[in-house]
Amino acid sequence: MAKTDYAGPILEIEGLSISFFTRLREIPAVMDFSCSIQPGEAMGLVGESGCGKSTVALGVMQDLGVNGRIVGGSIKFKGRDLNNMSSSELQKIRGSEVAMIYQEPMASLNPAMKIGRQLMEVPMIHEGVSEAEARGRALEVVTDVKLPDPERILKSFPHQLSGGQQQRIVIAMALMSKPSLLILDEPTTALDVTVEAAVVELVKDLGKKYGTSMLFISHNLGLILETCDRICVMYSGEAVETGLIEDVFDKMQHPYTQALFRSIPLPGADKNARPLIAIPGNFPLPHERPRGCNFGPRCDYFSAGQCDQAEISMETVPHGDRHGSRCLKWAEIDWAADAVLAEKKIKSEPGEVVLKIENLKKYYEVAANALFGGGNKKVVKANETLTFEARESETLAIVGESGCGKSTFAKVLMGLETATDGKIFLEGRDIASTSIEDRETKTVSDVQMVFQNPFDTLNPSMTVGSQIVRALEIFKIGNTDSARQKRMLELLDLVKLPREFAGRMPRQLSGGQKQRVGIARAFAGDAKIVVADEPVSALDVSVQAAVTDLLMEIQREHKTTLLFISHDLSIVRYLSDRVMVMYLGHVVEMGTTEQVFQPPYHPYTEALLSAVPIADTSIQKKHIVLEGDIPSAMNPPTGCPFQTRCNWKSQVSDGLCDIKIPPIRQMRDGHQMKCHLPDAVLEKMEPVIKIVL
Repeated sequence: MAKTDYAGPILEIEGLSISFFTRLREIPAVMDFSCSIQPGEAMGLVGESGCGKSTVALGVMQDLGVNGRIVGGSIKFKGRDLNNMSSSELQKIRGSEVAMIYQEPMASLNPAMKIGRQLMEVPMIHEGVSEAEARGRALEVVTDVKLPDPERILKSFPHQLSGGQQQRIVIAMALMSKPSLLILDEPTTALDVTVEAAVVELVKDLGKKYGTSMLFISHNLGLILETCDRICVMYSGEAVETGLIEDVFDKMQHPYTQALFRSIPLPGADKNARPLIAIPGNFPLPHERPRGCNFGPRCDYFSAGQCDQAEISMETVPHGDRHGSRCLKWAEIDWAADAVLAEKKIKSEPGEVVLKIENLKKYYEVAANALFGGGNKKVVKANETLTFEARESETLAIVGESGCGKSTFAKVLMGLETATDGKIFLEGRDIASTSIEDRETKTVSDVQMVFQNPFDTLNPSMTVGSQIVRALEIFKIGNTDSARQKRMLELLDLVKLPREFAGRMPRQLSGGQKQRVGIARAFAGDAKIVVADEPVSALDVSVQAAVTDLLMEIQREHKTTLLFISHDLSIVRYLSDRVMVMYLGHVVEMGTTEQVFQPPYHPYTEALLSAVPIADTSIQKKHIVLEGDIPSAMNPPTGCPFQTRCNWKSQVSDGLCDIKIPPIRQMRDGHQMKCHLPDAVLEKMEPVIKIVL
């Protein structure tokens, strides 16, 4: 059992304030933060980037670096104040009684050391156990985190494991000493949604088994709903609302919490009839916080002379257990009132076929021995016979796990790679075998891309305006410098950025603003097709709503065809007209959004839908966890590509799934599926997501 003999709160934070000190000033990162976690309880900490979530976690670990300092309040672990402990006392607690799991698993693993040795070190160092006992315990936790062939895993190096397996090892390492408190800092952000579902399930099960208390940091409200008992919402360094999950989700008492929920695509949101409501304005920088309420300038209920006078403290809200709100007006606001809906949009009807893909294949030939280039050649089948069409003004979503071939297809379409076989018709011209260097300028400007990470796509040494002007020069738009300057300013207007941003450097922009510059650049040549590769996954949820709304608005105005690559099925459901589901290079299902999101499903689509965390307590989901990782495209399974992980395989007779790739089956009204399941079985499929009123 975990070290849970202590009866009081495992973690008790009172009035915590943390600042970072630079040569110029003191920067307050966390102010007056309080929370407590009882034995076996899981507390979720949510909020936008920069709100102080990770700083709180590092404060608990007493690991704030050279510039960070706790300037007020206390952090008590099992009744003992961590602030007053010596280095040797802290060393005994860290890793043994308090463990932390970080966002990027490879940051916690030594690439030159085998997994078994890394796991064994924990109890050998912290508890002085023998090597034999440490190995036995390592074998036990690797089995607990449901990794196949634990003996082989212990003998492996980190690079020989997938991302999901690496994260399970990091969880195993954190559990080696059976800690009383486990801090998880965005532990699933880098993982595929199906792997995330398995890891979350694992964390919940192990928390119960070991009686471990948890502090779970995430920006994903759906994930917090599925894993935690309580929640603390942070904004700009302060806790603004805290309470039981059901109280905060269903009876929220702070305007920021309400605004967060209105900006995320829950079931029922519709890009035309019920558009998301983005939070106005921007997150304040630490040294530019407003007087009074930090959320005041962005709040629908702000009252001058009341909300901007003095610091606001957390008040206890009468209903619920330890439910608190940092708002002066929580008792006056009608929380049951419906939101003033965003303006309804007229649904744009798809026009002519702009893009036609016929039997597209993309294979890579690689050496069997990748390190030295020797041995036989192997073929990686990244895309296998893709066939589909996309129309003017249509949003076609392409979904699937990492390695399914989404981004490879995007590269071939862009001309960054050429097709191995098949055709890509862009307005009747076949461009499949023409690389970007050999394409006409108009073809290049017609197919543009918005990338996942806005931080990597802009030149840090060029102003925003000059980067857009450069794109106009490449696309041969505008005959003079003044004409291009004028068009550049119009593009800034298009993406709703102030014109003075033309003279700013990328470092002076927030993530959402940088992504808007990326969109402006993509539309500089009046693109007919825009490939949006996970364009909002690196952004905060409050910014996601504004960026997706912007993409939709530009699409309506310019009749653009949008190919939206994503693993987030909530956002896909909200904005796509049709959905294409890919697995290991194959299109396994395709249809309208309504067809793909209701039964019958391809078994893989069903698992994807089940894996998506939804921040709604009225939703009931079918629980499906896929076993194993996605196979390698270098060594795909025989027969159906999904058969190694399929929960429905037993319903197909004669072992057909093992020996034959399923043909494409036309269901009804253009809905197609690549699956051997008989019609009688497909018809009995139940919905994955149900709304329980």
